[in-house]
Amino acid sequence: MNTLLQSALVIGALSALALQAAGPIGHQQSSNQWRIIAGARGGGLTRYEAARLQARDNAIQRTIRRDTLDGRGLTLRERVKIDALQDSLSRDIARQRRDGHCR
Repeated sequence: MNTLLQSALVIGALSALALQAAGPIGHQQSSNQWRIIAGARGGGLTRYEAARLQARDNAIQRTIRRDTLDGRGLTLRERVKIDALQDSLSRDIARQRRDGHCR
């Protein structure tokens, strides 16, 4: 695995640990992150698939950070939007891990 992908996975894993304390959104975020890492290590995800899924996961993390910058936390609308993004990513992780592409 190339060093860029490895460093992205390590950074993502560390941020996933930090998000575990953030409640259900943080739990799903860390769960998705660990599934991407496990898929990349186990060969169920190709490098391209893992990088693409990781990029989507990072985009969701940026959305969470941006939405919480106002100091009020997440509104109900923001939580629903983030939950839908995380559910979509979770389905895509499962789909990509089972699609038969191996590294």
